[in-house]
Amino acid sequence: MEKLSQTIKKITKLNYKLMEDTQLRLDNLTKPLGSLGRLEELAKQIAGIIGKESLELKNKVIFTLAADHGVTEEGVSAYPKEVTVEMVYNFLRGGAGINVLARHAGAKVIVIDIGVAEDLKPDPKLVIKKVDYGTKNMAKGPAMTRDEAVKAIETGIEIFNQELKNGIDIAGTGEMGIGNTTSASAITACFTKKPIEDITGRGAGLDDKGLNNKINIIKKSLSVNNPDSTDPIDVLSKVGGFEIGGLAGIILAAAANKVPVVIDGFISGSAALIAYHLEPKVKDYMIAAHCSVESGHRVILEHIGLKPLMDLNLRLGEGTGGALGIGLADAAIKILTQMATFKSAHVSEKNKE
Repeated sequence: MEKLSQTIKKITKLNYKLMEDTQLRLDNLTKPLGSLGRLEELAKQIAGIIGKESLELKNKVIFTLAADHGVTEEGVSAYPKEVTVEMVYNFLRGGAGINVLARHAGAKVIVIDIGVAEDLKPDPKLVIKKVDYGTKNMAKGPAMTRDEAVKAIETGIEIFNQELKNGIDIAGTGEMGIGNTTSASAITACFTKKPIEDITGRGAGLDDKGLNNKINIIKKSLSVNNPDSTDPIDVLSKVGGFEIGGLAGIILAAAANKVPVVIDGFISGSAALIAYHLEPKVKDYMIAAHCSVESGHRVILEHIGLKPLMDLNLRLGEGTGGALGIGLADAAIKILTQMATFKSAHVSEKNKE
């Protein structure tokens, strides 16, 4: 718990003075005031996060964490749990959606086994930080122990801090774990108090019967475990997943080290909820890449107070939306640092009334 506590203590407010200076530069670029909209807001936020006048998003890293969920025993997913392992190998071969979009964005993908239910073949591109071989079935009891929940978060912190030695200018979150939308819906219900029906989607493609079963299993899991919404560790331990805990740790570690972190979809959003309720100041370090098709994701964003950059009907996960968001963040910083001012370009400014 000490690593988590020390990380939280390091999270400070943004550099508001630098944000004011950034706004002045944006206002003096060769364009009408505010004409680049969200890109300008994004540049200003990133400047406040990093806290330096010289900005360049050179080292882009997406953390894709994989873990299994015991609740798959209840038939809550359209796919068998073996797909988690198979997709990890796909990530390592570079053939998944996240690999394609990360290459497009110039980002490095780090694949982490934080709780896959079987031992994976050794691979130099795979980081093994297994908390356990998948969670327990949360419909029958806690998904994990409290100690395991803390360990999952602190493992995420360790993963981030280890990669930080190689340089991280901006981070993205991603995940893989069959059954994890069930866990994400349960976490979202705990913190937002919204009806289960309003925050539960079809995941990887459930039919109506499967969706109704999923809703009932989430209700049963919350009833059996009665998670305490005032205690994020309790919520994570009762109805969470190892990859969700790990991503919460990565988000907290990014904030502690003044690194902007781009949040992907629904699962990453549930991790953001955990991080936000552990330390509300982390909100200012998060950039919501998009709004997922999963209905619970919009509820999460509204609860935290995040405005998504895009709405592309995405629901893949893996960090795919995060990769696209990192591309927009890079564009925003290039506008700030490479675009000419009226003075430097010898362009006449707006007429003064």
